[in-house]
Amino acid sequence: MSERNNKGVSRRQFLNYCLTGVGGFLAAGMLAPMVKFAIDPALQKAGAAGGKVPVASLSEITEEPKSISFKKKIVDVWTGEQETPLTAWIYKQGDQVIALSPICKHLGCTVNWNGDEKHKEQFFCPCHLGRYEKNGKNVPGTPPMKPLDQYEVEVKDGKILLGEVKANKIAEGA
Repeated sequence: MSERNNKGVSRRQFLNYCLTGVGGFLAAGMLAPMVKFAIDPALQKAGAAGGKVPVASLSEITEEPKSISFKKKIVDVWTGEQETPLTAWIYKQGDQVIALSPICKHLGCTVNWNGDEKHKEQFFCPCHLGRYEKNGKNVPGTPPMKPLDQYEVEVKDGKILLGEVKANKIAEGA
């Protein structure tokens, strides 16, 4: 038997070191984006997305829902801040201004006001014949299971300002 030379690294040890280093490098390369994705929202500044935006004059709004298109700056992690086109159904109910999202809660199609000849005074989703009452409440027996979302609304100096979309509180009271 020959005596081992203890002065250097054996081929087996060298190969283990190389494979461990390459494996660690690959694992770090895969985990780093996942960790960044998980903690990135916590690193964003509060209120980074735009606040309320003016969309219409109060004098333009009646008791009949009117489709209003507007643009709002939205912060996206991947593309940064950009203006995004949005739409809202806006109408008056007494002294209150109501703004509903036009996105159907069934599969995300766009609803229309008085879109179905049989069901006047309702929002209608042409994709799967979903219907909503004027306040956004889903009509029982039609596909949508939830009411239309509503926008935060503020009236300031005769202008209607819309904020974030939230769950519909008006339909719950109806």
